[in-house]
Amino acid sequence: METTIQHFPLMIAGLSKISSESFEVTSPFDGSLLGTVAKANESDIDYALNTAANLFADRANWLPKAERIAILERSIVIMEQQAESLALGAAHEGGKPLTDSHVEMVRCIDSIRLCANTLRHDVSKPVPMGANAASQHRLTIMNKEPIGVVVAVSAFNHPLNLIAHQVGPAIAAGCPVIVKPAENTPLSCFRLVEIFHQAGLPAQWCQVVMPENHQVAEKLVTDPRVAFFSFIGSAKVGWYLRSKLAAGTRCALEHGGVAPVIVAEDADVAAAIPGLAKGGFYHAGQVCVSVQRLYVHESIARDVASRLVAVATKMVVGDPLSDKTEVGPLIRSSEVDRVDAWVKDAVSDGAELLCGGHSLPNNCYPPTVLYNPSNDSQISQAEIFGPVVCIYPFNDLDHAIVAANSLDVAFQASVYSQNINTSMYVASRLDASAVMINEHTAFRVDWMPFAGLKHSGLGTGGIPYTMEDMQVDKMIVITSKGI
Repeated sequence: METTIQHFPLMIAGLSKISSESFEVTSPFDGSLLGTVAKANESDIDYALNTAANLFADRANWLPKAERIAILERSIVIMEQQAESLALGAAHEGGKPLTDSHVEMVRCIDSIRLCANTLRHDVSKPVPMGANAASQHRLTIMNKEPIGVVVAVSAFNHPLNLIAHQVGPAIAAGCPVIVKPAENTPLSCFRLVEIFHQAGLPAQWCQVVMPENHQVAEKLVTDPRVAFFSFIGSAKVGWYLRSKLAAGTRCALEHGGVAPVIVAEDADVAAAIPGLAKGGFYHAGQVCVSVQRLYVHESIARDVASRLVAVATKMVVGDPLSDKTEVGPLIRSSEVDRVDAWVKDAVSDGAELLCGGHSLPNNCYPPTVLYNPSNDSQISQAEIFGPVVCIYPFNDLDHAIVAANSLDVAFQASVYSQNINTSMYVASRLDASAVMINEHTAFRVDWMPFAGLKHSGLGTGGIPYTMEDMQVDKMIVITSKGI
């Protein structure tokens, strides 16, 4: 299959300079060159920030709500026309199987539609007056205004829909946004932003930069001209950058978890297995709420394990561009080495390897199931971010809940039971921002709140919640004897 090598120059409005240095973007599966992206140096970043800050300071030229809605709606039309090529490009650069990238593209379009629809109904509740002597003859009006310049740093694992979740709300809220996509998957971001520009968004309202190094990226994030910082990525980087933010900069951080699932003695095992397999091995486990820790009652633990292995060993692993592939490559060879090392360490610590557990060509790793790893193993303590599911048998439900809650991360969790009392008992006691009953931990729709707790993040994602973060409520108090 021939691939056109596309070069993306600096997407900084008004900057005519041609960068002499570029990042190469390659396929994680076969290493083929997919495109190049110009590197931005410190002066380029300063230019982009100046452009965004000056734009926001000029209130007379803010984009009216009706125009923002129209831009988003025109973007949807173009995205629908280019959906196949966008999904193919995302699969090629990110390694997510094409069938799943098609689903991501549908979600991306729906996310932009959610931005437009949320904007239509976006109102603030007025503050009541007249409740005491001091507030007589007064009326409040609440208006929403954009918070200011947004800097969005994105992750590689959903190169279409994550950009929609970070850039779409900024456009809807009326914020100038500068986005830094992941180095491994920037092409999808550039293509989406080009669509926003084609739909009528002036280029200065959405700029894309690829800083030449981490020091320049940090200067972008921590600049005092930034009003809101949106981050999706590792906890180590996210918390570090938060500690460096300029005074007054608000932020939202989305990190990972080590998602726990509790399978009670009365669970419908046959019904649970397809979802658990999908939740554990989807996108080779490179999902922040991927199923990782399965706490299963000892009376059914071996049955759950054997059924999960039966599904895992039949999954097609390989070329993400094939419509038969269910599990594609990991994003980098170093990640394959890390995942394999964690699995082998867990086995040496006493875990039983039921399937998988070895590297494959082209940065692939097979769906892997481990039985009863040591609680001290790294795989029991940290996010594997690979296609590995661990099964821990238990005989006391409360002990399983304690184990599920024992880590410094908390995001989404699940419980499987046919008893509503058991389900609600577990759901009320799990440390999580969302608990799924008879559904895997990676379930998500784009309008629901999506929030990491503890070390897993700060703030709440989801289109309406992100838009709320990117706006401020301005109160106007009218005093009149006629009121």
